Amino acid sequence: MLPNHMLAAIIVAGLSTACAVGPDYVRPSVAMPGQFQGQDAVDHRHAMASSDLVTWWTGFGDPQLTRFVALALEQNLDLEQAAARVSQARAGLGAANAALLPSGNVSGQAARVYQSVETPLGRVLNSTPGFDRYGNDYEANFSASWELDVFGGLRRGREAALAEYQASEAGAVATRLAVAAQTADIYITIRGLQARLKVARRQVQTQQDLLSTIKLLYGKGLAADLQVSQAEGALAQVQASIPVLETTLDAAMNALDVMLGSQPGTHQAELVDAGDIPPAPRIAHTGTPGELLRRRPDLIVAERRLAASNARIGVAIAEYYPKFSLSGLIGSATSMAAGNLFTGGASQAAGVLGLRWRLFDFGRINAQIAQARGQDAEMLAAYRLAALHATEDVENAFSALVKREEQAAVLTQGVNSLGRARAASFSAYQKGVVSLIEVLQADENLLRASDERVQAQTESARAAVAAFKALGGGWQPGDPEAVASR
Repeated sequence: MLPNHMLAAIIVAGLSTACAVGPDYVRPSVAMPGQFQGQDAVDHRHAMASSDLVTWWTGFGDPQLTRFVALALEQNLDLEQAAARVSQARAGLGAANAALLPSGNVSGQAARVYQSVETPLGRVLNSTPGFDRYGNDYEANFSASWELDVFGGLRRGREAALAEYQASEAGAVATRLAVAAQTADIYITIRGLQARLKVARRQVQTQQDLLSTIKLLYGKGLAADLQVSQAEGALAQVQASIPVLETTLDAAMNALDVMLGSQPGTHQAELVDAGDIPPAPRIAHTGTPGELLRRRPDLIVAERRLAASNARIGVAIAEYYPKFSLSGLIGSATSMAAGNLFTGGASQAAGVLGLRWRLFDFGRINAQIAQARGQDAEMLAAYRLAALHATEDVENAFSALVKREEQAAVLTQGVNSLGRARAASFSAYQKGVVSLIEVLQADENLLRASDERVQAQTESARAAVAAFKALGGGWQPGDPEAVASR
């Protein structure tokens, strides 16, 4: 039995000490440039509307797009999975908190015993005058135990659980941002495919009109059979592109329904009427690369996992040191009548100071510490790599946004010119100045330029979505340490 003053010292150490073994976490510094390379070009874009980073999807000025994003944020099943992961991490944090507190149990029993007289004990008891083979036992106890966190292993475990909980919350936000961005991207893709189908069908009508004209001339002996075949072949080529676009459009509509947490085909009727491709808004505030570390939720996830791995080093190091525990029991027991259970003579109590020390297991502890340090180094590299990828995402999105808009502007001028060239070539063909080949080439050039312009407009809008996502838009960033107060 330890002297009272030593026992008191251990208890005071377990209650009052604030230090814990293992390294204290320090958020790593990551070198980031002062601004994005493409920031100036993005800031000088000419856009009709402007959008902030919080509700960026409203900046596209498309009510249907805004409604679909809102539905996805309410109904998407990926978000339900993320919420479930947060609940699991919250439970893990609760368990880590509970490990720091005493635990107690209440137990009781009542037994009716019939003693055998053929056992050694029974023979001895049977030789006692007045021995009754029947007996009763009654017992009621309250017990409590408490592991004293003298060296901070449990507290480091709580730090790890807290960091994992914060990472799960940031992960849920990252999922929310990804769902909003993917919903907007699919919607814009749908509008782009519908616009491409519109171009193709308009070209089919043009080719059909041309074929009708050639057949009319052929009937009058003014056109050759070769020209009819050429016109029919050109028409078939354009018609063949339509099923491919329709198949891609159906797949995009089905993907949008899944994003909205509904069966494929649920919202197809709302999208039958082709709408315009929503123009990319101006990004009101791009921020700096350094702000990404505090705003992008996926970077917060990586940083919080790094903090958790750092705390687990302390958990492993704490195994070097002895573990002290206090346990006690108060209760009452009697083999007499149940009415004697809580009398003074039936009372019982016990107090135990426990010690557990892996004194001859340091080889395994060394391996566990090395493993924890290796995992921490891995998480540090993952965090730094995530920061690099985040900057890369922004730069790529900025470049695509600016260049695609430039491409669309050039193609718009080209479409206008090719439209005039096509009209001139058809007029010249009717007058017999040029051959049908020139008209078909003009049609093909116009179709290709019109289709490329629609694709450039679509890709510029999608690049704007990618830019908002890369910048961490879609939520109000907060201090992840604030979760600790919940």
